[in-house]
Amino acid sequence: MTALKDANVFVTGGSRGIGKALVEELYARGADKVYATARDPRTVTHPDAVPVALEVTDPASVAAAAAQAGDVTVLINNAGASVGASFLDSPIEDVRREFETNFYGPLLLTRAFVPVIERNGGGHILNVHSVLSWIALGGSYSASKAALWSQTNSLRLDLQPRGIAVTGLHVGYVDTDLAAGVDAAKSDPRDVAALALDGVETGAYEVLADDISRQVKAGLAGDLAGLYAQLAK
Repeated sequence: MTALKDANVFVTGGSRGIGKALVEELYARGADKVYATARDPRTVTHPDAVPVALEVTDPASVAAAAAQAGDVTVLINNAGASVGASFLDSPIEDVRREFETNFYGPLLLTRAFVPVIERNGGGHILNVHSVLSWIALGGSYSASKAALWSQTNSLRLDLQPRGIAVTGLHVGYVDTDLAAGVDAAKSDPRDVAALALDGVETGAYEVLADDISRQVKAGLAGDLAGLYAQLAK
């Protein structure tokens, strides 16, 4: 279990959406300091947050951020991108860009911050996945999030002996800019943030933040036609 009260936390993509809600919820739970990142740190609006400029795909930017935040014990890899690339029709550069942000970005952050967290006595990493980690309806986005899910599961085993716990957050549509054009039920980012941080504090391996995530996860044990209606014809 990881106490968030008085903790120093680093949140990528902390200026909007789920990231912004996480920053707010962390301070509500008594966090001492929250570093909130954005490409443009001026977009971080929480009055108590420490704005940090970060491009998650740039190793030099990641190293500079880790050097600035040397007191961190909790890392939240929230920043992501949805390019919407098709495996068959989109430029291969778009597929690579999705993986650079959604898979390699969190990996770069984790590799940079594990020594920091270890030095500070251990702590926690929260990776933000998606229900599309488990159901391939989003082209390269789904694939990149599935790869992140696998990365999270591997890191959990690697980091357990080093005193660092790892939680994966899975969620469907959330009422953020990313899902602005989606006509479907959406979760409130504040509810998602609260459930995610509950998972950190209780040491949960995974947090399923909504009904669709729970349904799809349960469906993984069944026939693929149960998840993909096209295969049931």
